[in-house]
Parts: sequence; structure tokens; C-alpha cells
Amino acid sequence: MLDFLDDLGHGIYAIDTGFQRPRFDAAYLMVEDGRAAFIDTGTNYAVPRLLAALEALGLARDAVDWVIPTHVHLDHAGGVGLLMDALPRARALIHPRGLRHLVDPKALWLGAMAVYGEAEMMRSYGRLVPVPTERAEASHDEQVLMLAGRPLRLIDTPGHARHHHAIWDERSRSWFTGDTFGLSYRVFDVDGRAWLTPTTTPVQFEPEPLKATTQRLLEARPEAMLLTHYGRVGGSEAEVRRLAAQMLVQLDEMVALALALRDAPDRHERLKAGLLDGYLAHLRAHGHAADADAAAWLALDAELNAQGLEVWLDRPPR
Repeated sequence: MLDFLDDLGHGIYAIDTGFQRPRFDAAYLMVEDGRAAFIDTGTNYAVPRLLAALEALGLARDAVDWVIPTHVHLDHAGGVGLLMDALPRARALIHPRGLRHLVDPKALWLGAMAVYGEAEMMRSYGRLVPVPTERAEASHDEQVLMLAGRPLRLIDTPGHARHHHAIWDERSRSWFTGDTFGLSYRVFDVDGRAWLTPTTTPVQFEPEPLKATTQRLLEARPEAMLLTHYGRVGGSEAEVRRLAAQMLVQLDEMVALALALRDAPDRHERLKAGLLDGYLAHLRAHGHAADADAAAWLALDAELNAQGLEVWLDRPPR
């Protein structure tokens, strides 16, 4: 088995896309009766790994029927167009609010470049490749897609982004959650228990829709969640509910911190520091050392989540 490919059972494989650092960003490959689907792709630079995973599993490129990004943030969907070029029979299934951005990625590129700058965009993501219009379609809430007779149910999951859907697999009793069920890095596991925190990255974070989405995910009584950042968490319905409660407590704390700092002159730096302090406090309660290495690991999330909370604070009421 490739060192970046993990067999999760039920025909589901996690692929470490190599984005930023090891075990940070996952794409998923589902295989059923010789047919396949990718759920999230990572960036352009992940595409060789995705194709290598197919080869390692003895699958031809024309065995892939679907490419399904959970949403169009580039660490999830930046490689969709380039991957589609290599998969002659695949169709892309994209949230209706995100479809136009992958068919014509100019606005997506410019928006991300405004945050990161062109040099970082080229280093981390590469030039975006459009998805051919005739090979792309919009998902809809409660859509059921068949992969070689295996049903996959899609639901609209706003809160992290308005262009986000999640995918339910009854066979494994798992949701592919993208970013709606937070972040959980394996370096923070303690005695087999995962630690999880919400993600509020720019630009469409909304706390109340995210809470509603979390409750809707739990209604299916999932036994595992398949996170893009990173991997499979849960193992039982009770464990998934424990993680959901952990996430919602932290979400309320993060929102309260942001509101308290709304008018602070040094808002960004104080918000970033407050988020990092909160992560480390919860890690210590989890039984982790929460040392300097943990702070360094979470520094990027503190920066991006602070940015997303500030966009939310400054957004005019709808």
C-alpha cells in the first residue's frame, strides 16, 4: 500500500494529498464493484497521488464515475479540473452555489489571491483548470447518487460555506463532512480518542447555520465522520456525538471571543491569540501536553479562523 493511502474499510480509502504537511488534507476514494468516485481532491499538486491510488488499487482511469468536491475552497476542490482531464468518463457533482466557480474559476482564483497573494497561490495550489461545462452538474438537497448500485445521499450543509454539501454513505454509516464537522488532526489523538475543533475560515462562516447543519448530520445516527482535515473520526454513534458536543462548545466560545473583540483596535492579533489559547486549553482537558509543537501545528488554523470570524463580524445583517 502507498504510504499516503489508508484503507478505511467498506471500499473507502483516505489519500493524504500532501498539502501543507503530512496528514493535514485528505481526499477520499470510494470503490464499489469496480467503479469509483473521488470525494474532495486537494489541490492540483495532489492529482498525481490520486491517480497513483487508482493504479495501486488496480483501477483504470475510466473506472471513475464521479468527482464530488464537498465545497469549492481550494484545499478541497483546487484539483478538480486537472483531475477531470485525466478521467475520461467522470462527471463532477458540485454544490449549485459553487458550480460556476469550477466551470469558470477566474473569480475563485482572484478571491483566493486577494487573501494569499499570487506567489503563495502558485506555490500551494497551482493554476486552476476549468471543469468542462458538459461534464459538470449541480447537486441538490436530498439527492441520491448511485455508485454501481451503492446509494450516496447528498444534503445541503451551510455554516462553513454556503456552497457546501455533505455525502452520506449508509454502508459505512459515515458522512463525508468536508469542513462542516470541524478539524481533527491525528497528532492530537490521546488513547485512541480524537480531539476536534470548528473551522471558521473565510469567507462565509455563519454560526447558527453551522449549528443547524451539525444537528442535521447527527439525525442520521452516524458512526463515523470522514473529515478532510483529517481522516476518519468516531467509531460509534456515541463517540460522534461526543465530538459534536465538543465542537459546539468551542464554537460558542469562538463566537463569544469574536463578539467581545469586535471593536478592538488590535482585533486580529488578539483574536488569533485568543483562539490559540482556547485550542490549547481544550487540548489539555483532552489529556494532551498542548506544548509548543501543538501551538505551532495550530498556528495556521488560528490565523485562518481569525480571518473568517472577522469577515463574519463585519458582514452587514442579511
